[in-house]
Amino acid sequence: MTEAGEDHGIAAADLAVDHRLSLLAQSFRFLLDITPVDADDLRDDFLEGHDDAPAFTYRELEADPAVIRAELDDIDPGEVGDPVLGQLLRAKHREMELQLDMLEARDSDDFLPLSVELYGGVSPSLRAQAEALLATITRTEPSDEALDAEEFLALAEAEIAHYREVDPDLAMHAEIRPDVNGVMVSGDVLLVGPETKVQRARAQALLHHEVGTHLVTQANGSHQPVKVLGVGLAGYDETQEGLAVLAEIACGGLTAFRLRQLASRVLTVHRMIGGATFAEAHEALVADDFPPTSAWTTVMRVYRSGGMTKDAIYLRGLVELLEHLGAGGSLDQLWLGKFSLRDLPLIGDLESRGLLRPPRVLPRYLHDPASHANLARAAGTDDLGTLLEGHA
Repeated sequence: MTEAGEDHGIAAADLAVDHRLSLLAQSFRFLLDITPVDADDLRDDFLEGHDDAPAFTYRELEADPAVIRAELDDIDPGEVGDPVLGQLLRAKHREMELQLDMLEARDSDDFLPLSVELYGGVSPSLRAQAEALLATITRTEPSDEALDAEEFLALAEAEIAHYREVDPDLAMHAEIRPDVNGVMVSGDVLLVGPETKVQRARAQALLHHEVGTHLVTQANGSHQPVKVLGVGLAGYDETQEGLAVLAEIACGGLTAFRLRQLASRVLTVHRMIGGATFAEAHEALVADDFPPTSAWTTVMRVYRSGGMTKDAIYLRGLVELLEHLGAGGSLDQLWLGKFSLRDLPLIGDLESRGLLRPPRVLPRYLHDPASHANLARAAGTDDLGTLLEGHA
């Protein structure tokens, strides 16, 4: 067996920089650490009118950002000889600096500008698309039976088992965690909050979103010689979330409520950047016919830690991927790991030189001919309301 550097044509010294960045990126839990642990506890007080600006509580940081920064400063991606890999690792190094800045600025006025730098804001065109969705999609599906956390966990474990049949060595797993609200992925783990309720009609779409996209690309990326593809290259979130919503479209599980929810996230980010208070942002969503509890969740996600603009990227990432598909682009390379659509040429360069491995697993929905028909119908549309045609 040859050494990794020789085996894959990337110098061992270059891979060492990649491996150090990857390990360091996994040493802190960015999304978990900027998410409140008591959102469910504060919701009722807010909805009953007792609290206009909830004071959220956050986890104590397990890792000291100053220590991680010292380790990051000791990694010099400028030493990487391969120009393509060097470009990718320099961008990742900068992104990690921003994430550490955000952790240190958590729950302060400095957090929002850093969030805008990392995730961007809301462009006029994206805002217009979000407003058009809320204006044209005024009716949503009646609520059906809701699964509780234990029931959804059982479905998630069954979904993961399907992927393990393809590759028994997959590290992904799911668990209920008391300090989590809703459903989220952290690394190779699907975390489910104990108070989580998932509409049965949305369950499969959510599984394809979380397991079939986030955990699948994590598994494939962590298997690559370039390990940062497992934790995510710089700016990967936008394409990842767009890809995850595309999975919902592919399996026929994108609902009117879900599409309105994605639009509401964009508009809530826009309002927050514009100076709206938590209560004002919530009031605006209720005025747009969102249930108060659903509006609370959206506003909490956006206002957490001082202002998290990440939630605008779901719709933005979806729009970019629909344009990509409409222009004849393929999704094939996007399963190699976690990276941004803009880095596709660089990933393509690494792949063409034989420096990347094929995906270990592919999303399960790709085996269903109906999924391909759904994606073909969605490709290139500039009227997002048409995404609901032919769907339940």
